[in-house]
Amino acid sequence: MSKPDPSRINSYKSSIRSATDSRMRRHEVTVELRKSKKEDQLFKRRNINEEDIVSPLKENNVQSPVPMSIDEMVVAMKSDDIERQFLGMQSARKMLSRERNPPIDLMIGHGIVPICIQFLQKTENPLLQFEAAWALTNIASGNSDQTRCVIEQNAVPYFVALLRSKSINLAEQAVWALGNIAGDGAAARDIVIHNNVVDGLLGLINQATPLSFLRNIVWLMSNLCRNKNPSPPFDEIKRLLPIISQLLLGSDDQVLADACWALSYVTDDENVKIQAVVDTGAVERLVALLGTDEPSIIVPALRTVGNIVTGTDTQTDAVIAAGGLQVLGVLLQNPKGNIVKEAAWTISNITAGNQKQIQAVIDSGVFAQIRNVLEKGDFKSQKEAAWAVTNTTTSGTPEQIVDLIEKYQLLKPFCDLLDAKDPRTIKVVLTGLANLFVLADRLGGTENLCLMIEEMGGLDKLEKLQEHENEEIYKKAYAMVDTYFNNEDDAENELAPQEVNGALEFNAGQSKTPEGGFTF
Repeated sequence: MSKPDPSRINSYKSSIRSATDSRMRRHEVTVELRKSKKEDQLFKRRNINEEDIVSPLKENNVQSPVPMSIDEMVVAMKSDDIERQFLGMQSARKMLSRERNPPIDLMIGHGIVPICIQFLQKTENPLLQFEAAWALTNIASGNSDQTRCVIEQNAVPYFVALLRSKSINLAEQAVWALGNIAGDGAAARDIVIHNNVVDGLLGLINQATPLSFLRNIVWLMSNLCRNKNPSPPFDEIKRLLPIISQLLLGSDDQVLADACWALSYVTDDENVKIQAVVDTGAVERLVALLGTDEPSIIVPALRTVGNIVTGTDTQTDAVIAAGGLQVLGVLLQNPKGNIVKEAAWTISNITAGNQKQIQAVIDSGVFAQIRNVLEKGDFKSQKEAAWAVTNTTTSGTPEQIVDLIEKYQLLKPFCDLLDAKDPRTIKVVLTGLANLFVLADRLGGTENLCLMIEEMGGLDKLEKLQEHENEEIYKKAYAMVDTYFNNEDDAENELAPQEVNGALEFNAGQSKTPEGGFTF
């Protein structure tokens, strides 16, 4: 077979190519998926209790308490009177819980943060602890500078300690605060992890954990697994994986979604981390979740499965054995374009594997849906479907490659993508066609292949690409036309009159169109 296009080396993952290179295209796909999370999968969240938000309508119906200024709140919080401390703290918390434009910087400027952290330590007054924790949670929900202020005042170890509180409300508030801090980035995340948050979390999950609390715990776990450069310390994250995998057996959409996102972050890394997820037995459940009707679950589950099949052949086999190909075939028909794109990308990674795995894809009938995506999908999905074809032409057996052309009739929709506006998609198709010609040359079927491509309008498209603004594209198109289709001299010889039995005869040497299609 011909040498693959260097621009595609980064998406193959067979044993002769590096696993790191195989993930070079991930960033683009991941950005798409992050966008799809929108508001229901925020990395940071503010506590908002609508009963605490004072509106003009409420003020007309009930007598509002006299509001405190921030200066008065600070004075009250610094007093020796416990009741005044509580009222000042509660007033500050309510102001920070405003849905729009809470005065976080103003509060920080008045020295609220160190006072709140002092109150976190008042175990004799859990209500005061709770109000302080809530206020700090909302401060940590702000921008990185605001979150950093909470971290630098050493709030994290006190929040981790509160995970062991006998008050479930206080423990839940600590989880919420730690989730906001860990969601600020790799550095903040690692501070939370290095303060032994995993030990605290493992002690919180049991059959009696309320659902709202469980949702926050899993969201925190997801943020602990998130972010790279550097990745989180895996020795700690690995301890969470059995619990996260077990949570996939639940029924709550929010818990399932965050558990899947956590696993997607872990598997978007080295094969040893992918294997750690596979070892928990999560693959079968992840594949099953691909069959749900809830996009918020499908997207991260699909992302995780897609990451797993970029790993070793054994890891890919685990997805195939769990029935992944059949479900992926269904997802290729999903009305959401980003899901179709991700499913096609996942299949393209499987076809970049060994010939047994390619055969499993062929046997599953998935290529019928790949053909449909090539014909009717959005351009991003078409590109991933094209990779599924090109990878097969690179790694498959001659019989498997011929199946694509004859059984699944993929050549025409594949060639039609030569008209794509995206240069990368055109390069994918040119690479696949080059592979087909190398195989046809080897098996003596070049003429048949040329005729098929010409009849499908492919030659016209190749000739047009010789004027493409992308240098790599026009050079490849020119070389392909020149090598396989530029037979004008032969044609002139065939059309010239030949002497037969002493007389001139026209078209005596003209060849007939081969029958039987793409037969080598």
